[in-house]
Amino acid sequence: MTKIQFRYITIYMKQVVFDTNKHSVFLLHYHLVLVTKYRMKVITDSISKRLEEIFKRVGKKHYVILEKWGAEKDHVYILFRARPSTHLSRFINAYKNASSRLIKKEFPEIRQKLWKGYFWSRSYCLLTTGGAPIEVIKKYLESHRG
Repeated sequence: MTKIQFRYITIYMKQVVFDTNKHSVFLLHYHLVLVTKYRMKVITDSISKRLEEIFKRVGKKHYVILEKWGAEKDHVYILFRARPSTHLSRFINAYKNASSRLIKKEFPEIRQKLWKGYFWSRSYCLLTTGGAPIEVIKKYLESHRG
């Protein structure tokens, strides 16, 4: 049913490009939501653009590739790809630290709207994404029991 050719795999007549490294083939997408501290509405278009630039820069160091960026006044939502060896919590913390520091430095007016100088909430939401619903995967695994 599947046919592997170099970095491509054909699934149900649809081409999917996989990431590779020396010993593996993978496709790991994540959906990340970061919320401003106290959900303060401080993200403007210019701040969102700068946050996206910082994400790309920090991401390079952690082998993270931005797929899609979105922002509202009080949160950002990000679709990205990563490697199996990427330490996601380290990457997210590095991004939050760098972006918070740089945004407060480059947009000093933001300090007046945030208490104690925190830009991001301590928590975040990280979801894995995939092409097949979990029920389809369970059925596939059950059909291969020997």
